[in-house]
Amino acid sequence: MLQIETWKRVLIWGLVALGLLLALPNAFYSRVETYNDEVAAQAGDDTGVGGWPSFLPSGLVNLGLDLRGGAHLLAEVRVEEVYQTRMEGLWPEVRNLLRDHRDEVGTIRLQPSDDGTLVVRIGDPAGLDRAVELVRGLSQPVASLTGAGASDIVVSGAGDTITVQLSEAERLATDDRTVRQSLEIIRRRIDEVGTREPTIQRQGSDRILIQVPGIGSAAELKEIIGTTAQLTFQPVVSSTTNGDTRPSAGQEVLPSLDDDGLFYVLETASVVSGEELVDAQPSFDQNGRPAVSFRFNPSGARKFGDYTAENIGNPFAIVLDNEVISAPVIQAHIAGGSGIITGNFSVEESTQLAVLLRAGALPAGLDFLEERTIGPELGADSIQAGKIACIVAGVAVLVFMFASYGLFGLFANIALILNVGLIFGLLSMIGATLTLPGIAGIVLTIGMAVDANVLVFERIREELKTAKGPARAIELGYDRALSAIIDANITTFIVAVILFVLGSGPVRGFSVTLGIGILTSVFTAIYITRLIVVMWFERARPKTLEI
Repeated sequence: MLQIETWKRVLIWGLVALGLLLALPNAFYSRVETYNDEVAAQAGDDTGVGGWPSFLPSGLVNLGLDLRGGAHLLAEVRVEEVYQTRMEGLWPEVRNLLRDHRDEVGTIRLQPSDDGTLVVRIGDPAGLDRAVELVRGLSQPVASLTGAGASDIVVSGAGDTITVQLSEAERLATDDRTVRQSLEIIRRRIDEVGTREPTIQRQGSDRILIQVPGIGSAAELKEIIGTTAQLTFQPVVSSTTNGDTRPSAGQEVLPSLDDDGLFYVLETASVVSGEELVDAQPSFDQNGRPAVSFRFNPSGARKFGDYTAENIGNPFAIVLDNEVISAPVIQAHIAGGSGIITGNFSVEESTQLAVLLRAGALPAGLDFLEERTIGPELGADSIQAGKIACIVAGVAVLVFMFASYGLFGLFANIALILNVGLIFGLLSMIGATLTLPGIAGIVLTIGMAVDANVLVFERIREELKTAKGPARAIELGYDRALSAIIDANITTFIVAVILFVLGSGPVRGFSVTLGIGILTSVFTAIYITRLIVVMWFERARPKTLEI
């Protein structure tokens, strides 16, 4: 019998209603966008915010750069600059170490070098081997999976000169950390100005793609990226769960980055600033647990050492952009300008904390290889062209289906209209970004959406020739066309997944709408159209079918 249980009918129509409700805000895009901006400005409190009912969904399909207008940059990170910075930071340690053995190596003099190496000349060439051995003792294991077992520096000697440089494994790890750090800084800088759905992603080994809708020009975007984050190390007075605590003179209250309900009362005067931080790297403590090591320049090392010696057992706060990212307790006097932050970290968390510690400034310069500005007028033209394409494609498909299959074609057309609404509902729910290729994916979906219905209707035609009756013909038509529908759409969905995984930018935008369109098309063809046909059949009880 041609029957669908009541609970299935309720579930199908419930999913349709939910999808259309999620898609509804996109029909009032400007109003809902203004509402969302006002709510965000009030830190999520929608009290007194007008323009859109608060009980309705407010998720929108975000418009990409080509539809909204904005700035596009392709930047290359000058990772070589970090090598020299690392060597400059290593010099105080080498100098202090060799000074303690001056009777063996003689005087120590730093030689000029700008190629990412540290060159030191000793006064007694006879002590070269001993000096090389001492400096090699400063090496540390490379903090990366690919460099497991390797040392971070390579030390060599010739005559009276010692040359220190990063090992190949450490250079690869440093390159990766530098680009990751740059990504984090750029993302934080852009998020601060409240831009909507920027695209910031790594391309290749040392390039970063930056696309920000709503930015007026590429020059404005570069200015935002160049802003320096403020990093400070400040004494902790106390902690509280009351963010409205009034601090005393010379103090301030700042929130914790990791704990939303925790606030720290800090002394305004910082012990050391981020400008004096030379490096921070993920590492491991004496028990083999993930930790973060850091190092200051000589000036910062002196101030930090004096403070830790006088405040053992007291916490100090690491503050980034007016948020406390960590507040460790000083366990001992930290001399030499370096220390380690321990805690219940995972490897990923220690790596992220190291990135945040270094996020006070870009670790290396950026070379902008490509700059492009897309005006909002061009974006509006793209949206208009996309609308026209969707309307033309939709009308053509509607007319063709009705002309070819009559009443059953009308049922398929209803499902097609619902299908488009479900696509936008899913895009809004996952917060996807719609691009111009994404519109192409929707247009393609409109054309493909009726394929499943065509297979079903043609199969019903064939079953009618066997004189099994209309009800049996409809039931067999859907059942026997199901395998062909699933097979055809699975192969296309696999292609969409491959495009999403391997592609980037516009290619991903196309794959997202194509993949979602395939899912909604199969759902509407197998369930919605069938339910509409069954409901019609139960009322009309036709003796024959005209398809």
